Amino acid sequence: MDITHLSSFTAFILSSLGLAFHRTHLVSALLCLEGIILAMYLALATQPIQNQSASLALTPIFMLT
Repeated sequence: MDITHLSSFTAFILSSLGLAFHRTHLVSALLCLEGIILAMYLALATQPIQNQSASLALTPIFMLT
């Protein structure tokens, strides 16, 4: 596991734990959800670069829309 996968996985796990433990405030929950989506976007954006495949290059844009 390289450093980009490790960092996106760690960001996803920490954001998920933050969402599980800080559900009392709406702003905190929305910030944790934003962190989850950002970690997923970064993981999907770096995957085609590492695999050198052009077929998966549009996947992060589809996730955002």
